[in-house]
Amino acid sequence: MAPSRRPRPAALARCAAALAAVALLGAAAPSPSTSSLPVGLYGGADPTYNGVWRQSTALLALSTVKVTPAKEAVDWLVGQQCADGGFATYRANPDTSCAPKTEDTNSTAVAVQALAAVGGHGTTVSKAVHWLKSMQNSDGGWGYQPGTPSDANSTAVVIGALTAPGEDVASVTRGGKSPYDALLSFQIGCGTKGAQDAQRGAFAYQPDKSGTLAPNDKATADAAFAALGKGYVIGAPAKNTDPKGFDCSATQKANDPATAADAASAYLATTLSANGDHLTTAQPGSTQKTPDYGTTADAVLALASGNHLEAAKKPYIWLTKNAAGWAKGDPAALGSLILASAATGASPHDFAGNDLVQQLVDTGPRPEESTSPAASADHKDSGGSGASAWWIVGAGLVAGIGIGWAFSMRNKKQV
Repeated sequence: MAPSRRPRPAALARCAAALAAVALLGAAAPSPSTSSLPVGLYGGADPTYNGVWRQSTALLALSTVKVTPAKEAVDWLVGQQCADGGFATYRANPDTSCAPKTEDTNSTAVAVQALAAVGGHGTTVSKAVHWLKSMQNSDGGWGYQPGTPSDANSTAVVIGALTAPGEDVASVTRGGKSPYDALLSFQIGCGTKGAQDAQRGAFAYQPDKSGTLAPNDKATADAAFAALGKGYVIGAPAKNTDPKGFDCSATQKANDPATAADAASAYLATTLSANGDHLTTAQPGSTQKTPDYGTTADAVLALASGNHLEAAKKPYIWLTKNAAGWAKGDPAALGSLILASAATGASPHDFAGNDLVQQLVDTGPRPEESTSPAASADHKDSGGSGASAWWIVGAGLVAGIGIGWAFSMRNKKQV
């Protein structure tokens, strides 16, 4: 299902696409119960809408902190690949062939990043990258599903996937346009008609029917590090610089990804500061803003990717004080916080007294090895799920959170 081009939270567009994909699977893919989840899968919630995404995020996070994931965890993700190289959000029965319309660029791109980080799966990665290239739109970008209009979020996560195995992103073109050309077309710049000064530097998810670009925090965060040719794994910068917004009084180089990334970071830093060092969102049908933990974590990555370490630390500190309960039991959320820790040079083993790595390990199979004693001590592998007692008790409570997080992170976007 093609996302609507009218301005709305991108989570709705993502959700609609995912629901369309599930509808195509029909009765052959019932929602699994937590007791029948596949061996190797992280998390105990229904994986229908986020299985590949949360597994990939978990593998990325564990690899980043030098924990070798269990073989069955990696094998599960590899087994989710369709014959043509793409990935769907979740395949309940990998022995059944994929319907092409169930595959999506976001699941495929994050799986590529995860498997490239884990290593040893070059064939799987190459097939997925080939599929992504074949789905590139004529403007150089990607939509959530093949044939849908390009959007900033999907284009950004695919750039990360191309970078992970060493592809030259600028040379991946369609119709003479590169992914960077598409990505920068969603940015509100000096020449954007009707834009307010405070909006400059932000990225839109997509233009609306009239071509207007509306700021989208999630799109801005993803685009900030994608414009620098980076994915979700961001190392802590060795130096600090302050982000610079567009100088609309001077002539600037057009379509310069580095300048675009810096302006996006400047927008994020200003927005974060105005909201008490975190980002907010309103749920569909409501005007009341609530904390957006997932996009705040992505903003940490965005700022760190541009060497804006001090600016990145502020939202990270806010997360340590507020996000532990949000992430508990959710492998995608825990993984995102671990990645944010790495991007600021902080320890994920001491997230305001919480060991994020141990909590993530507890949602899946025992890792092969770990540099952290806490990540392997007293870990019980329960029926292949590795879930701790508190997670088993709380699985039903966090099921909705798990699905919501999947639609807010990278491939499930919101304003």
